[in-house]
Amino acid sequence: MDGTVLVTGGTRGIGRALTERLIGAGARVAVVGRDRERLAELAAEHGERVTAWPVDLADPAAVDGFLNEVTERHPDLSVVINNAAVQTQTDFLGADPVAMRPVLRREIAINLDALVAISTGLLPHLRERPAAAIVNLTTGLALAPKRAAPVYCATKAGVRSFTRALRYQCERDAPHIRVAEAIMPVVDTDMTRGRGTGKISADVAAAAVLAGLERGRAEIYVGKARLLPAIMRIAPAAGHRLLRDG
Repeated sequence: MDGTVLVTGGTRGIGRALTERLIGAGARVAVVGRDRERLAELAAEHGERVTAWPVDLADPAAVDGFLNEVTERHPDLSVVINNAAVQTQTDFLGADPVAMRPVLRREIAINLDALVAISTGLLPHLRERPAAAIVNLTTGLALAPKRAAPVYCATKAGVRSFTRALRYQCERDAPHIRVAEAIMPVVDTDMTRGRGTGKISADVAAAAVLAGLERGRAEIYVGKARLLPAIMRIAPAAGHRLLRDG
């Protein structure tokens, strides 16, 4: 893969696996993360193939600053993979709503606001590239939420809707920019530690995302998530019951 690929949340989990696979395919990767130590380790391991960008995606000013600089340092940037996300387990009836508010606002900022800012902020640059792509990672929980993480599920549903609408705009006005959604099953990452069964590895998930991108798919259903469209079409109540307890 030629050129530079931007991966948010690229120091761990699916993001790290994407970074490793992209480097293996010959790409240069601009890795966005908040953990400076992990970023430094990744850059030291891969040399000029990795550019580390320490950015707190919950801080709009930091995101804006990053967007003002990234294309100057990476004029060949042509693929954006919005992977970063956080999930807060929330019991609204048992938690202190005042204490939870800043936590949930941070979750919304990282999962949705930063993704929208990065996707739209880089469109003018991507429009000038001969071919480009934006890939936004969501989850089956965007189709049917689970009880324990209402805000996470809501943000992913928002990303799903945003991605589809952005795809419509690019199909009309910039058809060389592909806009894809990668819908994840339960993946074995820090986020899911101690929860869920039948997980796939982050590397298997990353391989599926990149394979779907290569094939030009608008919706990349990974692993067991491939079953969800049929379930939600034929028996939506069963789909909601299936995912309700996550």
